[in-house]
Amino acid sequence: MTEESTFTRLDMAFSRFLSRRSALSGAAQDNFEKLIARLSFEQNQGHSCIRIDAKARKAVLASGLASTTDAAPLIVEDDRLYLQRYWAYEKNLVNRIGAMTRVNVSHADAEALLDRYFPTTTGETDWQREAAKTALNRTFCIITGGPGTGKTTTIVKILALLQELAERPLFIALAAPTGKAAMRLQESIGNSKSALPCSEAIKQSLPESVTTLHRLLGSRPPSPYFRHNAEKPLPFDLVVVDEASMVDLALMSKLVDALKPSARLILLGDKDQLASVESGAVLADLTAALPDHTVELKKAHRFDVTIKNLAEAVNLQLPEAAWSALQAGNENIGLLNQDAIAYIAGQRLDYLRAIENSNDIEQIFNVFKRFQVLCANRAGKYSVADINSRVERRLASTGHINPIGTWYHGRPVMITQNDAALQLYNGDIGLCLKDSEQNGKLMVFFQRPDGSIKKCLPARLPHCETVYAMTIHKSQGSEFEEILIALPDQHNPVLTKELLYTAITRARKSVKILADQKVFNETVLRKIERFGGLAQKLMPTADL
Repeated sequence: MTEESTFTRLDMAFSRFLSRRSALSGAAQDNFEKLIARLSFEQNQGHSCIRIDAKARKAVLASGLASTTDAAPLIVEDDRLYLQRYWAYEKNLVNRIGAMTRVNVSHADAEALLDRYFPTTTGETDWQREAAKTALNRTFCIITGGPGTGKTTTIVKILALLQELAERPLFIALAAPTGKAAMRLQESIGNSKSALPCSEAIKQSLPESVTTLHRLLGSRPPSPYFRHNAEKPLPFDLVVVDEASMVDLALMSKLVDALKPSARLILLGDKDQLASVESGAVLADLTAALPDHTVELKKAHRFDVTIKNLAEAVNLQLPEAAWSALQAGNENIGLLNQDAIAYIAGQRLDYLRAIENSNDIEQIFNVFKRFQVLCANRAGKYSVADINSRVERRLASTGHINPIGTWYHGRPVMITQNDAALQLYNGDIGLCLKDSEQNGKLMVFFQRPDGSIKKCLPARLPHCETVYAMTIHKSQGSEFEEILIALPDQHNPVLTKELLYTAITRARKSVKILADQKVFNETVLRKIERFGGLAQKLMPTADL
């Protein structure tokens, strides 16, 4: 297969559009067109730019459409070629983050306060205390770590510490990329506040509500712009962003652009998870470039050790160790050695019994969220489409659901298209149930980040799909007690160790994997590599 055969129609149309407006002709124009098609294709694969050699650099600059500054559709910087927009996002992020890293803060009472919030009990390094110390002394801080390492517990203590040290109460915003992630952070913070070793007044000064980044910035669909920007900055003294690995280059650039000059920014996330769906690997680049502003929490406090060890083996690209762990007979991790559809349908019986025996929507959601199937692909064998269809037919054949038409009592759905008017967003999960308040009329119920329940008529919903299974990408920001990870029967480019690591770390208690050993090993051995200039351009400021 040639490189050109992988390009999309959009890649080819875009490259032709630019090449015909270039100052080039003949073979030079043809080569330029292929280069731009590759740039378009790679940008859609998550890369911020592509690497070019000296010959290509000279040809691009001769096209009349490229510049080494910001005055052209294409930007050439060292050995990198960008679309102008992504170069601008990267430049803005480097400038804003770079400025924040040059500001240090000192507090005379910090050590005494740290001792109160993080009392020393062993001779080991308390990484949560180190993270708090870094957050107190820096206006920009990254706290990274795997699941169960205490990122939320740590950030709650940091918020209280900063409020105690502030001359006036800080105005704080808590945000996450998705509604699911926002709901999880909000729940965790609410559970952690009561144990803080501080006054009730300090506890009351801490925010409890968490919003999505798009709501925080004020999305204005269908425009890509936000209400808050450099001209109209956010009013907050401190912004905390959870699940920061999901934030792409464009959104992170727009976030830092909207911070007022004196604001602090704290990013929380797992640098080893999947990078954002869109361009960039921002969290990984920032942690690599700014080690003095990054603290990794290393001790797991509430994560099953067998799941932790499996995740680490995958992350370290040790397929034999990971496969052996799955075959060891541990009750918390293992391979699925039975009919997958029968197993999934059986797992869903608790949920179906709950909707028949209870009108408590919150309880029904809790039962539904206990178990989830995570798929690598949307189409093909053991994909989202395959499993959702077959499980639905299986449950119907056994009489547990009655799917007459699209909507039926018990149908779980995931929103796939944002609807700002209804405040429903891509990834939100709803349950179609008979509404006891409306004589059994079918309504779709959603849990909001503040814990409230929202219900809508099925006909009013934006596009959605059945969700007995979801993609691993869509599961980011979620946690489930038990998961089944379904890999396809053949390897494909989507399968990477980051994808598998992300899936495994969604589970709190149990992981089962449906996979062929060859496909599993190839997945563990393949690593995502995203090309960009962010880390390289930030590194000179890393020693400040």
